[in-house]
Amino acid sequence: MSRGAMYGWLSSALLLALWWGLAAMLQDRALPAPPAVLAALRSELAAGALLPALAATLGRVVAAFLLAMILGSALGYAMGRWRAAGAVADPWVTLLLNIPALVVILLAYIWFGQTEAAAIGAVALAKLPNVVVVVREGARALDPALDEVARLYRFGPLMRLREVVLPQLAPFLAAAARSGLAIVWKVVLVVELLGRPSGVGFELHLRFQLFDVAGLLAYSLAFAGVMLLVEAVALRPAEKRARAWRHAAA
Repeated sequence: MSRGAMYGWLSSALLLALWWGLAAMLQDRALPAPPAVLAALRSELAAGALLPALAATLGRVVAAFLLAMILGSALGYAMGRWRAAGAVADPWVTLLLNIPALVVILLAYIWFGQTEAAAIGAVALAKLPNVVVVVREGARALDPALDEVARLYRFGPLMRLREVVLPQLAPFLAAAARSGLAIVWKVVLVVELLGRPSGVGFELHLRFQLFDVAGLLAYSLAFAGVMLLVEAVALRPAEKRARAWRHAAA
């Protein structure tokens, strides 16, 4: 085991010990001990409620994440490459950056109703400006010499995008994806809590009304575990491959 992995396990063990100690000092209703949360998790799994809730929330996370990444990357690239696009879009992006996600969600529900499209669109809009800003900086950092090489060898638009632009933007896209996933799934929970009849956020709302702290923690930790797994299996390796291009070029 590497030293970094060992430190990670020790830190996790310390967190668990602190949780257990606080649960022992406080009333069990205020902070249940880990076995109580694990029992609640097993109960929800056995009842068939946990997996559908996780699936519903994960579907919304994926849809909003992809929408924000696609639209934000296109807009960020345009703002970074063309000064006129940057001048026109910058006030809008700045405004979105400073509007709380809760306001975006409430307005989406008021204007478009408590529908699935409104929920996903609100989450994507809350994430969009962060992607735009990161990709815009990446587009500004593109190497002009590589553009000259592409023109010299008469690359078509698709080849230029695949061979010149995307390899240079890959680290910025990976950074936007990793930071954005954490934002998206947290906003999705708020969207579900306020106006969806399914998902982890909906279940958290029910547990809050019942003062069921063990159930609340069980659902929260279950979905946090899913997101950590997605990051470890997909996003972290993708970011590593994206940064390998620059190391190889150097």
